[in-house]
Amino acid sequence: MIFTTYNAPRWLEKVFWGLFLQRHATFEVIVADDGSREDTREVIERYRREAPFPVHHVWQPDEGFQKCRILNKAIVKAQGDYLVFTDGDCIPRPDFLSVHVAQAQRQAFLSGGYVKLPTDLSERITREDVQSGRVYDVAWLSEHGLQRSFKTLKVSASGRWGQLLNAISPAKSTWNGHNASCFREHAIAVNGFDERMQYGGEDVEFGERLEHLGLHAKKIRYSTTCLHLEHGRGYVTEDMLLKNQQIRNETRALRRVRAVVGLDQYL
Repeated sequence: MIFTTYNAPRWLEKVFWGLFLQRHATFEVIVADDGSREDTREVIERYRREAPFPVHHVWQPDEGFQKCRILNKAIVKAQGDYLVFTDGDCIPRPDFLSVHVAQAQRQAFLSGGYVKLPTDLSERITREDVQSGRVYDVAWLSEHGLQRSFKTLKVSASGRWGQLLNAISPAKSTWNGHNASCFREHAIAVNGFDERMQYGGEDVEFGERLEHLGLHAKKIRYSTTCLHLEHGRGYVTEDMLLKNQQIRNETRALRRVRAVVGLDQYL
C-alpha cells in the first residue's frame, strides 16, 4: 500500500484510521513523503508503533511538487509483488485492499474512484466516525454536508451491485492515483512515474504507458472506494499544467512505454 503526503498531518491521521480497519490481513504501508515537516514524521512514528502492519516512511527534501519522484522511490522500497495506491487525503473503505487483491489480474491494472467530501465534513470526521463505520454511511454523510448524486453510490456499493454500476458507468477507466493498483513488475517495466511531470495528469500518463505495455484498465469504481478529504492546491501553476499536457501528448503520439526520467536511477 503506497500513498503520498505533504504537510497534511491531520489528513494523514485519518488515512491511518482507515488502514487500521482493512480486512486484508497481510500488507505493508509505504508513506511517500514529498518533503513534509517534522510534525508529519511524528504522526507517522506514532501510528507506526500502533500499526499491526509494517510502516515505512520514504522522505525527500521539499523541492516543490515532486510526487512522481517520491512515488518512484516508494515503488523501489516496496517488498510486495502487488502495489495498491491511494493518496494521503483519502480514507480507504475497510474492503479497499481486499477488493484490489481479489480483483487483481496479470494483464490489467485496476482503476478505482473516490467520493469527494466538502471541506467542513472533511474537517469534522473523527476517529470514532471511522471506527464505527458511520463515515461510510451515505445518510450520515449527507446529514453533514455531502450532496447526494449517482456518484455517492460508491460510498456503499460492492459485490454484484458494484459490478453492475461499473458496467453502466460512463467514466473512462484510467490510472487514478487515489485508487489504483498493478503488479510491481509492471510498474518497473514502464520505469515508474515520469519525474519530468508535476501536478496535472501525471497519474493518467503512468496508466497510458501501462496500456502501451499491453495491460488493460479494469474498472472497479463501484467495487470499493475511498473518501477524499478536500483541501487547497496552491502549488498548481499554469506552466506546470501545460508542461504535463505536452508530455502526455508525446506519450500517446509515440506510444511510449518507459518513463524518460523514471525509477531506474534508484535500482
